[in-house]
Amino acid sequence: MNRKKIIYLLVLIPFFGFAQEKINEVEKVTELDDIIITASRKKESIKEVTSSVTIVGEKKIQNQSLVNSNIASILQYTVPGLATSSNQTSNYGQTLRGRPFLVMIDGIPQSTPLRNGGRDLQVIDPASIERIEVIKGATSIYGNGADGGIINYITKKNRKEKIIMGSVASSFTAQPASFDQTLGFRTSISLNGKHNRFDYVLGLTHEQTGLLKDANSVNISPTYSLANMNTYNGLIKIGYEISENQRIEASYIGYASKSFLNQDVKIGKWGVTPTIGIAAADRLGTPEGTPRNHNLRLSYSNSSIWNGTSLNVNAYSQDFRTVFYYDKIQFLNGGQSNVTSKKIGLRANFDSRLFSKENYKADLIYGIDLLQDATVQKLEDGRFWTPQMNMQNTAPFALVKFDAWNKFTLKAGARYENIKVEVDDFNTLPVLNTKTNTYTPSIFVEGGNLEYNALVWNVGVRYNVLPALNVFSSYSQSFSINEIGRILRSATTSVVSKLPTDPIIVNNYEVGLAGSPKRWFNYEVTSFWSTSKLGASSVQNTDGSYAMQRAPEYIWGYEAIINFKPLDYLSFGGAFAWIEGKVDNDNDDSYEKYINGSRIMAPKVTGNVQIQPLKNWDVELSVLHNFERDRFSSDPATNKYSFNEGPVQKYTIFNFSSSYVINKHIKTSFGVENLFNKDYSPNIAWWMARDQDYVKSPGRRVSLQLQYSF
Repeated sequence: MNRKKIIYLLVLIPFFGFAQEKINEVEKVTELDDIIITASRKKESIKEVTSSVTIVGEKKIQNQSLVNSNIASILQYTVPGLATSSNQTSNYGQTLRGRPFLVMIDGIPQSTPLRNGGRDLQVIDPASIERIEVIKGATSIYGNGADGGIINYITKKNRKEKIIMGSVASSFTAQPASFDQTLGFRTSISLNGKHNRFDYVLGLTHEQTGLLKDANSVNISPTYSLANMNTYNGLIKIGYEISENQRIEASYIGYASKSFLNQDVKIGKWGVTPTIGIAAADRLGTPEGTPRNHNLRLSYSNSSIWNGTSLNVNAYSQDFRTVFYYDKIQFLNGGQSNVTSKKIGLRANFDSRLFSKENYKADLIYGIDLLQDATVQKLEDGRFWTPQMNMQNTAPFALVKFDAWNKFTLKAGARYENIKVEVDDFNTLPVLNTKTNTYTPSIFVEGGNLEYNALVWNVGVRYNVLPALNVFSSYSQSFSINEIGRILRSATTSVVSKLPTDPIIVNNYEVGLAGSPKRWFNYEVTSFWSTSKLGASSVQNTDGSYAMQRAPEYIWGYEAIINFKPLDYLSFGGAFAWIEGKVDNDNDDSYEKYINGSRIMAPKVTGNVQIQPLKNWDVELSVLHNFERDRFSSDPATNKYSFNEGPVQKYTIFNFSSSYVINKHIKTSFGVENLFNKDYSPNIAWWMARDQDYVKSPGRRVSLQLQYSF
């Protein structure tokens, strides 16, 4: 039976299997209004935003979670300019428009810029998320780390007047060809309500995955594996309305993941034989994953602190720890590294109305961000791979927003960054030189204080000429300290101040068109480019060591999004993203070499079809097509590619999901990932161009969920 017949059958079978009688009371999960808060640090319509944004609503998150609850996977299908997922615990290489991004939860930074562990996407369960706001392109509005943009997880809020309501959902996942080994379970409980001036949201999720196998039922490599992963997530949010204008809210979000996978690695051959997992009696090291990510937040808002001015203050803390895989070779006598980061911060945001007339108004958004971040990377046995690093970040900012005729928006703002980093004395750790097959000698490095200052700007304009034609354009800068921890751990100089730790300033330009020519049709087309005098990409030196390449960079690309809803029960659409970048190693404005795969994604197309054959039944089919990217040549002598420069191969993946509301309390859902059991490798397996990283992606995986709401 061919693919088309299978799709038709999946869509048509329920017509014959369910009664046609409509249910009067049907659970509805509706998208929120197109109001965002991340782009300008205030609530505004998407039609007032002067750059390209993507809002992933709650219904889309739920549908994608039926297929795969991994947020990195959800985002690869919903955010055009985001690189594809590696299907691993790490999101290394999953850049946004070719650059690193800043991840936040309700405005609390999750990324660890002093030593990026590549775990910042997977720090919360999707069951706790109301929507995801993605601001694409470098931006200074939130500061350090937002070179490629911002991904802000907005957690759930209570929106009802009832004292208590909620839901319980249980599901299992498995790969049909190896059901008993791949069986996993997931349970989620949520409660919310309001009593007098108090409101609350409570949530708890636990998921345990089984083994993960490729399309040929072979174990996927255990390195950074999501197999046999226990994940826990808790959300507590309590709010109190002090008065009509004032509100205070406290929240806690806790996340933990641990993999108890007793497998060893069997190294394959790049492009020929995949690296796989083989049974091991007792794998060395401690469980991998993120054993803790604690976020505490206390916020106060006043919509009229004085005439025409509102205030929002957020005090927060984060305690984050992630553990990588045990490496028998890289470290002398073996070892397993971890990254620990502890943050405390304060964000104070004022919003003042400068003037308001019949057709004109202007606002001034201003405030200050304060952050202390203590980060270190060590081995589980206590050896330091990086020294202890303590950062203090002070950043006042201001943004003027002018609106006219309900059609025209102009924004201009600035942010002043002052960052101080205190680095302890340390000894570098001996690591393997892959060229000489010897371990680098340990050297003593004298610590010290590093300080960075910068004033970054942004300006943007949007003119909604007609419903069918909205024009927007923006220029914005971002400021980020380079990943100091990675530079320090491979230091060859005995004094910290002499190391190449210069920050990264990105200039981002964007021009776009958007609109809704018809009520059932909308589109967006965007062109963007960014420059930086000193970029940073991971490369391999001629002696086999790994380093950060510091050189001028130029990145450019295009995105296109189109959606149709010709009938109440039918909608479909898609998105395309193409990104390219070059680096000027000689600093002569020639930009002679392409940026490697750890930064630049292969072009991709995503699409989806949503059908509602009955009022209480939804069906969705989604697709992702990944194109080739082949920009580098292999070494003629060895026929091998340099690290991160392997050619990426194309593949196409289909996913399917369906939900049926039995009554106002009970809903059943069904999802299939990799519907046609495609045998393929993720992009990271190709561009890393190393035998140990040439892995396969999971084969067909199904999930079945039952949800009870009250």
